[in-house]
Amino acid sequence: MLFALVVYLLADLLLNLFGRANSISITYTEFDKQLNAGQVSQIYAKGDTIQGKLKSAQPKPDNGKGTYTDFTTQRPVFAQDNLWATLQSKGVVVDAEPVVKERSFLANLLISLAPMLVLVVLWLVIARRIGAAGGMGGLARKAPPKPVDPATDGRRTTFADVAGIDEVKAELTEVVDFLKHPEVYRRMGAKMPRGVLLAGPPGTGKTLLARAVAGEAGVPFFSASASEFIEMIVGVGASRVRELFAEARKLAPAIIFIDEIDTIGRARGSGSGMGGHDEREQTLNQILTEMDGFSGSEGVVVIAATNRAEVLDPALLRPGRFDRTVTVSPPDREGRRAILAIHTRGVPLAADVDLEQVARITPGMTGADLANLANEAALLAVKHGREQVGPREFSDALEKVQLGAARSLVMPPEERRRTAYHESGHALLGMLHPGADPVRKITIVPRGRALGVTLSTPDADRYSYTEEYLRSRIIGALGGMAAEQVVYGVITTGAESDLEQVTSIARGWPGAGG
Repeated sequence: MLFALVVYLLADLLLNLFGRANSISITYTEFDKQLNAGQVSQIYAKGDTIQGKLKSAQPKPDNGKGTYTDFTTQRPVFAQDNLWATLQSKGVVVDAEPVVKERSFLANLLISLAPMLVLVVLWLVIARRIGAAGGMGGLARKAPPKPVDPATDGRRTTFADVAGIDEVKAELTEVVDFLKHPEVYRRMGAKMPRGVLLAGPPGTGKTLLARAVAGEAGVPFFSASASEFIEMIVGVGASRVRELFAEARKLAPAIIFIDEIDTIGRARGSGSGMGGHDEREQTLNQILTEMDGFSGSEGVVVIAATNRAEVLDPALLRPGRFDRTVTVSPPDREGRRAILAIHTRGVPLAADVDLEQVARITPGMTGADLANLANEAALLAVKHGREQVGPREFSDALEKVQLGAARSLVMPPEERRRTAYHESGHALLGMLHPGADPVRKITIVPRGRALGVTLSTPDADRYSYTEEYLRSRIIGALGGMAAEQVVYGVITTGAESDLEQVTSIARGWPGAGG
């Protein structure tokens, strides 16, 4: 309806622009007045209808705005005014052709269709631009997915670029060997797992592992995020999945990597949303169908990554689809040292930099965290005007990553003194209580939300916690509040974060019963 209204208005506008813009309908009295005044130059009559033209523009009758030269009027049948004699006396030309030329049928048709043609052209231009941008909910067809070919890509990634997760590399070595020598496995009747699921916390190197597998095997590598398949229009995601797998089959052996597969791989029937829910399920069903349709000779391996393996649909994890689930955990101390060595290959290090010591004080950090640490240290070296990255840069970078950037907060001397007592209480109890983590650094320079920080990290990685260790952490966290109570007799809001930490430890205690 809106489209029809726009077409009608445009057609009416064009007809008015190209039509009888100066021709108006006047009364016969007005015509007789202009005739007697000698203003009529020519007329054309058809029946009682008279068309005419004035010698000069005259004001529109009845106080109308503007002027007119062409006019139309109706001669009453009872008029007895000897019109022919008057016309002859005034020298009016009586013509056999209409004064106002009427357009032909073809011209009227073209003018009527012009607005519609303009709208169609505009729609085609907009559709082409949307197609070039790949937007509008997938209404325009996207280009087929293109692989990253490690054989020709200058940024080829291999297992030499992956460190700290040797057990995972051993699991994926079979995939690489199958892609390199598939005929050996076929002779033995062995079938390679059709899918490998990499599950682990963010930043542990799942995407890097997938690229390393493709680089080691020297096969095309198709990479896609699961969110790219989800669109507002139902069925678009499934068609993109079909295109991705079809392109991979053409270049087999190949690897398809789907990042964040939990976006579309959630257990079906568990969603409460509307709209995109059906599209997500159709996309998941298409992935299940494509993976189940593989044959062992196709040589296409699907590698997926997620940090929420518990929400995946059971149909994804059954044999024949993602046969193998590989857990990618944060690296241990030796792994962190190897990762730091990789990420500092292009960084000029000072002679006194000990990566072993940096790895010892960074427990729980993932590969992405360590890469960020090395980059922050290099940035600080440039900021300090140094030619090499030294231990101080690594120490300051670690504080910045773990505690936040230092704030230029001007504190009154009494507040700084109270903060110093507070942090000293943390440090004393942390140093004196048996089993507590060693204190690495104490500062009253405000960082993040804290007015001061006491940094304590273990000497070795811990995978289980004793009751004594948890008690030491609680006692150390309450040391600042105890120091304020002993020295000042009151407790300030500076102990808020300490109480939050203590509450978190106590509630997570296996014997807490909560």
